[in-house]
Amino acid sequence: MKHQQWVRSAALAGVIVLMTTGCSVLGSGKKSDIDAPPTTGAEVDAQTTSAAVTIDMKDDVTSQMTVYVEDAKGFVTPISLALPKTVSVAKTTLENMVDGGPEASLLPAGFQALLPKGTKVISLNVTADKLAIVDFSKEFLNYDVKDERKVLEAITWNLTSFPTVEKVQLRVDGKDLKEMPKGKTPLDVPLARSMGINLEKAEDAEFGQSTPVTLYFLNQNDQNYKYYVPVTRLVKRTDNVAQTVVDQLIKGPDLKKGLSAVLNKTTVVKSVKPGEGLITVDFSNTLLGADQKASADALQSVILSLTENTTFKQVQIKVDGAVKITSTDDQNYNKPVLRPAHINPAKL
Repeated sequence: MKHQQWVRSAALAGVIVLMTTGCSVLGSGKKSDIDAPPTTGAEVDAQTTSAAVTIDMKDDVTSQMTVYVEDAKGFVTPISLALPKTVSVAKTTLENMVDGGPEASLLPAGFQALLPKGTKVISLNVTADKLAIVDFSKEFLNYDVKDERKVLEAITWNLTSFPTVEKVQLRVDGKDLKEMPKGKTPLDVPLARSMGINLEKAEDAEFGQSTPVTLYFLNQNDQNYKYYVPVTRLVKRTDNVAQTVVDQLIKGPDLKKGLSAVLNKTTVVKSVKPGEGLITVDFSNTLLGADQKASADALQSVILSLTENTTFKQVQIKVDGAVKITSTDDQNYNKPVLRPAHINPAKL
C-alpha cells in the first residue's frame, strides 16, 4: 500500500514537471548577483551565493549555509546553519545533508538528513549552461523508497538556490543515473526547481489544467523553534501568479498536514501590481492587529512566496495605499524589502 501511495505521488510529480516546462512559473529569476559561470565545468566555490544564503568570507570561521532536510512531520525544509567555512560551499551543504553528516548536531530537534548514511559527494561541477553535475558514492542508493522524491527535492532545491545552478544531473560512481533504482523516478532529463517541493493539489484544481505555486507556511518543533515550510500547491490554471500566491496564502495550508496559516482568512488584498524591479502588494487594514502592527511572520511569508514564484527580487507592502508599516517585531517596512538572506536560521 505504501508503495502504491508513493507511485501516486510520483505521478503527481510527473504532471508538475510537464506543466511547469510549459508555463515557467517556478525556478526563474530569483538569483542574487554573482560573477558569470565559467565557460567549462568548474567546482561551485565560496564565491557562489544563493537566494537563501549569503556567504560572508571575513575572518569568522563559520558561514551561514542552507541545507534541505526533513522535519518531524515529513516536510522537506530549508534550514540555515553556521557551518565551517570552505572553498566549496555547495558541496559542503550537500555533505551536511547526509545522515550523520559532519555537523548533524546543529540541526534543530526533530529534523533529520535525507541522504543515506555513508554517502560521499565525490564531485560537484557546474557547466556554463548552469547544469550542476553531482557524483555520489554508491551509498547514495541505500535510501528508503518512501523517501525517494524527498531526496530528489532536497538535492534539487538546495543546489538551485545557488545563482549559477538551474538544473541538476545525478551520477553514482561516475555513471549517470537514468532513473532512481527503487521507485523508478525517471532522470532522463535534468532535475529543476519546477519539480516543486512538498507537493499538494487544491480540491478545485485538475491535473493538466492547473498552475503550481510555492507557498511558505509556518511550522514549529517541540522546542518552540518556528520555521517556514515551502509547499508547492497545484491550483486552477491562472496567468496572474502573483495575485494567486497572495490569495492562496490567505486561504491557508491544508490543516490536515499540521502547518499554520500566516494570514487571517479575513485579510483583504486590494491589489498586487508588478513594477520595475519590484512587486507591490496593497492590503486593507485587515492586515493589522489591534496594536496597528502587521504580523512579522505574515510579512516574511508574503515576501518569500512572491519572490519564489516570480522574477521580482523586492516586495513593497502597503496598507490602504500607505507604506508606513511596522511589524510585530518592530521592523520598519516603509521601503521595498528583499528576500531574506537566511531562511530559517537554526538557533544556537
